[in-house]
Amino acid sequence: MTPYRKVASPDAPDMLICSGLDPAGGAGLIADVRVVTELGGRPSGIITALTVQNTTGVVECHPADPEVIGHQLAFLLSDIEMRAVKIGMIGSTPIAKAIANSLQLTAAPVVWDPILYPSRGDVALADSLFGDAMQALRPHLTLVTPNARELAYMTSLPVTDLASAERAGRALAKQLDVAVLVKGGHLGGPEAIDVLLHAGERHELRGARVHGGEHVHGTGCALSSAIATYLANDRDLALACELAKQYVAARIANPARPGRGAASVL
Repeated sequence: MTPYRKVASPDAPDMLICSGLDPAGGAGLIADVRVVTELGGRPSGIITALTVQNTTGVVECHPADPEVIGHQLAFLLSDIEMRAVKIGMIGSTPIAKAIANSLQLTAAPVVWDPILYPSRGDVALADSLFGDAMQALRPHLTLVTPNARELAYMTSLPVTDLASAERAGRALAKQLDVAVLVKGGHLGGPEAIDVLLHAGERHELRGARVHGGEHVHGTGCALSSAIATYLANDRDLALACELAKQYVAARIANPARPGRGAASVL
């Protein structure tokens, strides 16, 4: 099966994106829109935070007004029937609560990529009440896709290799009662192995490791957006994750290089 298609049909499924803005376009809302469109979805979205960044790194983050976000989402979701939702950086706990409150208006599957730290820079992308944000979003989540550092933060467990990452993933799945995709891209080894923990089952997703792929910007955004798009196109969760992994691997092998800093997944 071809992992992606490049042209959306007129009846493309509507999707909601809630992400921060990377002005360089390698991650965040711009990258999410590119992925969703390329894979056959029709994106709508709101910006959770403005960042000051380019391909060399992030220097500032400015969360949006949670009241405005709540109004945006309530108005949007009362009009458009979404087939899937992708959440990226939330910006702040009040924003997470505004998003969670609005998600009561849709039954669409929700994929959350819990972005806590930039891959380039020391700017915190979430506040100190992140645990409250997790609990607010919890009832609406279908899948969470943390990287190793985020997984360690969310569970307070050490994550140093795939085995410890899987233990932390199981703890997070139990804590939030949600499926968790444990990503092995930054954990070393000859293969890039991800593990989907879902409904008491374990699905291992293997792929060849692309040399230098761990330095490509925006892979987590692209992966979660791709999974959400495949879900919107009626793939089951395991297949959506497998197809998304193939799509991102192809992008990592041929990244964009728009500036002087890190390459971007697209």
